[in-house]
Amino acid sequence: MRDLNKVMLIGNMTRDPEIRTIPSGQSVASFSVATNRSWNDNAGELQKAVEYTDIVAWGKLAEIAGQILKKGRRVYIEGRLQTRNWEGQDNVKRYKTEVIASDLIVLDKPQGISINGNNAAPATELPDNNTTNTPELVTQTVAANSVPTPIAGQTAEEIDIEDIPF
Repeated sequence: MRDLNKVMLIGNMTRDPEIRTIPSGQSVASFSVATNRSWNDNAGELQKAVEYTDIVAWGKLAEIAGQILKKGRRVYIEGRLQTRNWEGQDNVKRYKTEVIASDLIVLDKPQGISINGNNAAPATELPDNNTTNTPELVTQTVAANSVPTPIAGQTAEEIDIEDIPF
């Protein structure tokens, strides 16, 4: 049986993405997303907690994230967990677990934007006649042999936030 390393988050951007270019010329975006959870404790009292998750996006997805993501924006992030380790200046081994993003959708606009990090780029223009609150998939295929993706004007299947079990 194969293993699975997949993360799906819906939350709010805690800061604007930090974009940098590594020596190979590839772009990297780093940002953080806050997710809220609530539960009833043993006494029946409602408890709330916030989890802050560091996100890293690479390549074209990093460039696009730098253009469209801003602090406070509500986003859906999909990716995988990865833990890095290094030795600090104090000779102590440090660890950091991050989500390596493969897809993102901006959720807080009437016309959401979906970006697939593997084979898509943003459309140059968004139609302004969409009145639904369903995030709209706005992608273009950039690889000739990639799987076709929805383009502007095609809406994503609506996901009711209440249907998500967490």
